[in-house]
Amino acid sequence: MIAKISSGKDTAGLIRYLYGPGRANEHTDPHLVASFDGYAPDPGRADDPAATKKLLVADLDLHVKQARRHGRAPERHVWHCSIRAAETDRHLSDSEWADIARRVVAATGIAPDGDPDACRWVAVRHADDHIHIAATKVRGDLRPARHWNDYLTADKELVAIEKEYGLQQVVRGDRTAAKRPTRAEKEKAQRAGHAMTARERLRFTVRTAVSVATSPEEFLGILAATDSVLVEIQRFPSGDIRGYKIAIEGDTNAVGEPVWYSGSRLAPDLSFPQIRDRLTAADQLTQTQQHRPDPWHQATAAAEHIPHHLDQSDDAAAQAHIAAFGQALDALPLLTLKEIRPQLRQAAAAFERATRSRIRAEHEHARALRGAIRALRTQPAPRDGAMLAMFLDVAILAVIAAGRWHQLRQHDQQVIAARQALVHLQAAYDQAAAVPLATLDHRKPSAPTVERLAALVYEAVPTHAQRVLDDHAWAALATALSDAEAAGHEPTTLLKQAVDQRPLDDTRSPARALIWRVSRLVQLPTSSSRAAQARTVTDTRTVRPIQTESLPPHQPSAPGMQGRGR
Repeated sequence: MIAKISSGKDTAGLIRYLYGPGRANEHTDPHLVASFDGYAPDPGRADDPAATKKLLVADLDLHVKQARRHGRAPERHVWHCSIRAAETDRHLSDSEWADIARRVVAATGIAPDGDPDACRWVAVRHADDHIHIAATKVRGDLRPARHWNDYLTADKELVAIEKEYGLQQVVRGDRTAAKRPTRAEKEKAQRAGHAMTARERLRFTVRTAVSVATSPEEFLGILAATDSVLVEIQRFPSGDIRGYKIAIEGDTNAVGEPVWYSGSRLAPDLSFPQIRDRLTAADQLTQTQQHRPDPWHQATAAAEHIPHHLDQSDDAAAQAHIAAFGQALDALPLLTLKEIRPQLRQAAAAFERATRSRIRAEHEHARALRGAIRALRTQPAPRDGAMLAMFLDVAILAVIAAGRWHQLRQHDQQVIAARQALVHLQAAYDQAAAVPLATLDHRKPSAPTVERLAALVYEAVPTHAQRVLDDHAWAALATALSDAEAAGHEPTTLLKQAVDQRPLDDTRSPARALIWRVSRLVQLPTSSSRAAQARTVTDTRTVRPIQTESLPPHQPSAPGMQGRGR
């Protein structure tokens, strides 16, 4: 069950709506199922509905009028709570809905059990799957209702109701999700021919800008330079930046003014103070590490350690690494070839929900990962797809680890987001890996070399040897091992190290997983001068930068959940 709570200042208007036809004639047989005293007049069962509505409004507003005479009535005195069951739930009877309504008004503080001065309320049903509770927020003693945190208390009570009534248990959030678009925003986007609302488009734009910026000033500069985006910077009297507002050109209100959104209205982690904290931490690392190896190698190595960080006991550090990894996904569409961008954008859009929880991130713990991500701007992924496939290979493991971490902490929405992102990352990985794997397969070593390497596989990874050799990517792995051997590495040692990094039990293609692990191990610093020299020559030959582009077009959120398979 889901509750939606709002407030207003017109009791009569709400009652007219509840007993009216609805916006699309969806209201059928509206009638009372419960009320504050059990005797409230019911316009849905009266011979004169109009007169009865006036009586009902007068009953509900009695304490409001009394408080108003003493200047104590709140301006928005109406409390409106709709409670909806899931589509798969059985149809509840009027008496069951009445019980649910009483429990909710008691739990929220509108009408606590046994309180003679509780607020006045009624519950109206005009459909099989939901009810509306209308109440006035002035108690019998003319004090305001004590309904702080009413959404949380109502939601907690609904959890108990779902279990007791045998209803579907809804996946609940932790109030860290970005605000959903309103009905008006959706209809406005549809009229303009946009798949996403202005709020969603701006959120995507801001997250992408954060992912590539190296300082708060550069972040604001990127936003200001983005096509069709308006930015207004807010400052303290001292001149320091206090925050920012952002709008889309042409998105105006009724009087023709731009519809502005502050960062915090787009998402809880997009306020300027939070963005400044993240970018300042990454900038400090960049200043101390100006000369580092290839940024794709750095980013891959940093992402590879995410599962280890999430296995530790420091939740604040783990949350920081998940948030930093989300920025990596936000940046990837800017750095890759066009054919793979749609899946990467949808992966980033889905994983965005997994980057936030009630656990406060300590961003300094993920400075190395953030610094590596920002360094990627200097070198887009090579056209052959090998470096991108290697990064996506570890990204898949990072998403799986993030999902498990959230699951252990009962972060239900974040778990679903991670699973959705995994579907798109897997599709992107398949696209990115196709060309480099085909190239390796085409350069398959001679039969004697393949037989010798197969024997080494049995020696190094006996538990998984047959799966590896039966894998369709075995020829490509044989080529990778042969290349590593030619560069001065021991294939048996590389295979053992690759398997020690992560079990192969849950991989769809163990040979493909080993290809990228072996490739990453070959790139690590080595005592062999021959291997180091060969690696330098190889990197120089294969790295071919491509052109980046401005912020990408906006894509809808990822669809349903899927499992993992590499």
